[in-house]
Amino acid sequence: MTLETLLAAKTAIVGVWFAGFFIAERLAAAAPPPSSKARLFRNAGLWLIVFLAAPFIVAPLTAWGVNHLIWKRPDAMTMGAVALAVLAVDLVLLDIWTYWLHRAYHRVPWMWRLHEVHHRDEFLDTTSALRFHLGEVILSAALRLIPIMVLALPLTTVIIFEILLLCSAVFHHSNLRLPKAFEAGLSRIMVTPSIHWIHHHAIDRDTNSNYASLLSLWDRVFASRSPAERRPDMKIGLQGVEDQSFLGLILMPLMRIKK
Repeated sequence: MTLETLLAAKTAIVGVWFAGFFIAERLAAAAPPPSSKARLFRNAGLWLIVFLAAPFIVAPLTAWGVNHLIWKRPDAMTMGAVALAVLAVDLVLLDIWTYWLHRAYHRVPWMWRLHEVHHRDEFLDTTSALRFHLGEVILSAALRLIPIMVLALPLTTVIIFEILLLCSAVFHHSNLRLPKAFEAGLSRIMVTPSIHWIHHHAIDRDTNSNYASLLSLWDRVFASRSPAERRPDMKIGLQGVEDQSFLGLILMPLMRIKK
């Protein structure tokens, strides 16, 4: 398939997934949503910038990477059951990469300037999953060239991972109320809203924990899992600071670090 076809498929899949959770979380909310809709417009505006710019920046970056691999995979890795096993390993390795990249965004000051835009949101729902500064999206795509080129990843693998990552982000940022026992079991395998809610708790020790994106085990393996449990009254956002206007969020990476 061509890059254009893969990107169209990704947009369709993620779009349907997002719409489903956007509706579901309003029918079965885990926490009462704020009365003001201002944050929804801020989140939508940041998403629109990324949506319009990504095809001209992120997609070409990824395409360049898969066309400049440092080695070529043997044909045996692309056939039958072996190909499925290789795909599974590739997805796990990309997930580990994403975990450490997320951790770096919290620990490296100049990277935090970009990621702080995401954490200034004072409530969590599906739109929070789309609230990222364009600079962070571009930087993440550029840094992902490292595993793409080192592992000789095919374009289809990268797109499949992007679909899984985006769908997971929509899910674990959502305000959907889940049965407690069901979510407890699911959280042993993958990141769920109760896990990621803690990551957005406006307490520094929680903000700097629970970095996993797909598989929840990485926080246990790398000792970054918070022992805190989700409560509906937990303050979301960042400790000691408030959200900004739409323009303020765009300009935030140029401002003084507030964390």
